[in-house]
Amino acid sequence: MRPPATLRLTLSSLRAHRRRFLGTFAAVLLGVAFLTGTLVMGDTLRASFDTMFTGATRGTDAVVRSATTVTAAGEAQGTRGPVDADLADRIARVPEVAAAAPLIEGAGQLLAADGTPVGGKGPPTLAGNWIEDEALNPYRLAEGRTPHAPGEAVVNRGAAKAAGLRVGDTTVLRTPDPVRVTVVGLATFGGADGMGQVTWTGLTRADAERYLTARPGEATSIAVRAGPGVSQEELVAALAPALPGGVEAITGQRAAEENTEMVSGRFLGLFTTFLLVFSGVAVLVSVFTIHNTFAVLVAQRTRENALLRAVGAARRQVVTGTLTEALAVGLLASAAGLLAGIGVAAGLQALFPAIGFPFPEGDLVVTAGSLALPLGVGLAVCAGSALLPAVRAGRTAPLAALRETDVDGSGTSRARALTGGALLAAAVGTVLAGVLGDDPSLWLAATGAGLAVAAFVVLGPVAASVAVRALGRPLRGANRGLARRNALRSPGRTAATATALMIGVAVVTLFTVFGASLKATMDRTVDRSFAGDVAIGAPSFGAGGSGLSPRLAPAVAALPEVGTAVGLGSGVAEVDGRGRALTVTDPAALARTLDLGEVRGTLTGLGTDGLAVAADEAAASGLAPGRQAELTFTDGTRRTFTVRAVYERADLAGDYLITREAWAPHRTQDADRLVAVAFADGVSAADGKAAVTAVADRYGQPEVQTREEYAEASAGGIDMMLTLVYALLALAVLIALLGITNTLTLAVHERTRELGLLRAVGQTRAQLRAMVRWESVLVAAFGTLGGLTLGGFLGWVLVRASEGSGDSALAFAVPSARLAAVALIGLAAGVVAAWRPARRAARLEILRAIGTE
Repeated sequence: MRPPATLRLTLSSLRAHRRRFLGTFAAVLLGVAFLTGTLVMGDTLRASFDTMFTGATRGTDAVVRSATTVTAAGEAQGTRGPVDADLADRIARVPEVAAAAPLIEGAGQLLAADGTPVGGKGPPTLAGNWIEDEALNPYRLAEGRTPHAPGEAVVNRGAAKAAGLRVGDTTVLRTPDPVRVTVVGLATFGGADGMGQVTWTGLTRADAERYLTARPGEATSIAVRAGPGVSQEELVAALAPALPGGVEAITGQRAAEENTEMVSGRFLGLFTTFLLVFSGVAVLVSVFTIHNTFAVLVAQRTRENALLRAVGAARRQVVTGTLTEALAVGLLASAAGLLAGIGVAAGLQALFPAIGFPFPEGDLVVTAGSLALPLGVGLAVCAGSALLPAVRAGRTAPLAALRETDVDGSGTSRARALTGGALLAAAVGTVLAGVLGDDPSLWLAATGAGLAVAAFVVLGPVAASVAVRALGRPLRGANRGLARRNALRSPGRTAATATALMIGVAVVTLFTVFGASLKATMDRTVDRSFAGDVAIGAPSFGAGGSGLSPRLAPAVAALPEVGTAVGLGSGVAEVDGRGRALTVTDPAALARTLDLGEVRGTLTGLGTDGLAVAADEAAASGLAPGRQAELTFTDGTRRTFTVRAVYERADLAGDYLITREAWAPHRTQDADRLVAVAFADGVSAADGKAAVTAVADRYGQPEVQTREEYAEASAGGIDMMLTLVYALLALAVLIALLGITNTLTLAVHERTRELGLLRAVGQTRAQLRAMVRWESVLVAAFGTLGGLTLGGFLGWVLVRASEGSGDSALAFAVPSARLAAVALIGLAAGVVAAWRPARRAARLEILRAIGTE
């Protein structure tokens, strides 16, 4: 049976003009590939970590732990109190139990062979006791032996490779006190060298209790193995009567699921969501590229479609034919994108180990959902982008076959200008309402930002006429003048072509401005609040690092070159039923190195039952000097504290201050996050820093930084984030370049006769190439300028809508140098995009071009 005439015409058109769809094909392929790669990689990591945890904890049938958890504001995972390690002996006497072992775990950061810290850039750096029962130990000895004597350690093989350590080597483990350890063995976790970038060091039980707990006899949890024929649920039920109050037992399967959820549900969920956002940006850019391609093709086929209407084709058939073309291109490109996406995931699986983040061992996991969603997105994007051009094609009148083809389809109508102006006014009004009020509304700001994007798209053709004239005015010479007129010939096409690049540049500008504002805020915070001369910090991101030894600050304070040195530790507690982070310090000494602003009450004499609260937190919680608050700690104890001071600035001090004496009964592993140092009078910066560095080297070699260095280090994660953002957005910019290239290629085809006439009257090949290049640069300049404007506006909106007011508000900053670099890259993109169309235009044969209909 022969296919319908409409389908035959569509297939014939695709075969005859397949080159015209290369840009569309590439745009869909790249977008679908990125989306598929993200989904496949997420599924693979999730399944691999699930298999790893299940295998590593296969022998653990139950876990006994504290039932008390305190989760501070902004934390994804709460802090759980310790249990009595001797409880393992009582549990072992339960008839259903075959074995029980205390698990002691805390922060411990290895130093590499060259003295640099290993890990700490996100994932945890852990240390714990080596469990002799192989079934209860999630780690397996791969090389060497287990630790028996003080100072001996087993290291996970991935950490040892990163540190350049081998069996027999000696290094330092920060706990945070520096501990000299000898590596006696290497271990694997669930068959892998490690759990991603997490590092782990196994010590003897005595060493683990000494360095990782506040008091001997404490354990993080107790791992339990069931006797023969006892299920995990039966074991948990049998353990319940043997457990004291405030202690609970859960099945080993639930513990493994919680560990998997901690990694895959939070980290991997955030990671894949982050990538999916950029996949969405790439797909959005593809929409403009595809729409513009079909809009130009439909305009160029005006006579062809009119002839079809003249010989009896219905509007529905013309629309169906155009949409069928789009779906055919989308199907082929999406299928290729699926294969490319699987290849991207496989490439990342091989690449990640090289950058220090190894995938757990396992094959790629390709689910039906990971294939169906990108395929559906590819088809929907193609069909949706081609819908308006298809409808426009169906409206072609049969009499248009008797007229010259009109490609312009101007987009500078009064209705468009009024609509765009109304949208822009609504956007500005909504944004101002969202960000200028006493209580900034992120939802109002986001709505206004969305309206601003829509306004830019609608006003694009109107702005194109003005912008191209202004941008092209400095261009001199006949060829550059022709380039300007060509860009002005169809403002709608110019705007649609530039919009794809505008979206990419706008997102780059948004993140650049927001990142610069975060860094400016950190600089302002340190400059305003840090009154010391140097800071000793252990920079880390996420859960990594081990902090600083609490004995470091007293040792530094004893130096004759130092006037004041105070450490800032961290703790958590529920304050009147709400989880809050605590800063553990000497509040009176802290006021000499940090500027806390106006203080109501007194910071001296807080003792073991006093509390100091930041002004904003005090106002929100109804606290004031003299009032009382009930604190519940992770060990389950409740104590009443009296608010003795309210201070103005919480930038570096945090919202709650308590003394070390008050925190000591409830602490677990003690560590400082910062030591602020003020030199004695008359001591130079160089002499003071040298003296402090000499002492700090004895405590694990933490970095001693000036105020400027501390501010820069505190904002170090922002540059890492921006680097990743730029790498991901390169795909969107690439798709935008394909759109410019495709539009110029179609324009060259459309102007074949015109180009032939220019060559006939003396224009050289080089001049013709220059004309096409300058047209591309003008389009790219318009898109880049629009992207910088839109991205700068959205960056300002995001900064103003972020939480905080007054001194705690983010500081808006415009990084001129980086944005200038973005502008230059946008212009260079125009030159690159014009290479193929310019080359093709210059190769046209003059006589054949003049004879083209």
